[in-house]
Amino acid sequence: MGDITTDCFIRLEDAQVHCEVDKENCQICMPFKAKVPYEFVKVIRAVGNSPNAAVSAARLGLSTAIITNVGDDQNGKECLETIEREGIDSSFVKVNPGVSTNYHYVLWYDNDRTILVKHESFAYELPDIGEPKWFYLSSFGENSLSLHDSLAAYLDNHPKTNLAFQPGTYQMKFGKERLSGIYKRTKVFISNKEEAQKILETKESNISNLLNNMRKLGPEIVIITDGPSGAYMLNEGVAWFIPPYPDEKPPYERTGAGDAFSSTFVSALALGKTPEEALPWGPVNSMSVVQYVGAQEGLLSREKIEDYLAKSPDYQPKKI
Repeated sequence: MGDITTDCFIRLEDAQVHCEVDKENCQICMPFKAKVPYEFVKVIRAVGNSPNAAVSAARLGLSTAIITNVGDDQNGKECLETIEREGIDSSFVKVNPGVSTNYHYVLWYDNDRTILVKHESFAYELPDIGEPKWFYLSSFGENSLSLHDSLAAYLDNHPKTNLAFQPGTYQMKFGKERLSGIYKRTKVFISNKEEAQKILETKESNISNLLNNMRKLGPEIVIITDGPSGAYMLNEGVAWFIPPYPDEKPPYERTGAGDAFSSTFVSALALGKTPEEALPWGPVNSMSVVQYVGAQEGLLSREKIEDYLAKSPDYQPKKI
């Protein structure tokens, strides 16, 4: 569940990145009132946190559908065609007459990016989806509160359905109190460290405290990622750590690394893995994704992930 978009990657060659001494608060800078050259443009359809998760799950062998919105434009048509090629059920995609499909611009410099985003104003609603084993909820637009209320009510009436929650920008802005019904019914919560701090409204940097404070909101399993430092999981009162899976070569472009981690972990659970068994799966897919442009090209099959893990038998989470 989440918004779908097209990403237009613009590979910059004349830019600079300025950061504070601690590498925080970085800004990308380009000449003002000038013609700024770029290397190339690559357009990638049907992306976004939730579509990326859907593609990840489908490639891992799960029966997958997506709840999202498109406009009745060419962009929306091509997004639909793309998800259908991935074997994703598009029955719950709502086509909105007279509305444009989301379109984002990705300013790509070195191996990272800044994304210019615009969420179109859709009439969000929860379709009749039966009783799936899992919902994977991520980024929706700012007028989607009623949809979250509908989902919370649905989950209260369907206790067998598990919820994975990877909050997007507006879901963090809504606040933990307003989305308390969602947090209380979350089976798996995943965010990065900075997002967890924003949700908890704290400057706390201790990962153990962040894990425990997030757990108090209701999620059964809490995962907080910390970029190249690795990822941390709290499950049944026990904290675990997993380092990044070693890159085969330097990252080419980092879009979608977090989505790959989150969706692959949840997919492994849906495939019957325990949380401790599922945790190494996420970094493997993240490692693969950053070798390609965009969030989906590098997503792996179950067989390839298991092959990577078989080659690295010592790559296992550690209790902390």
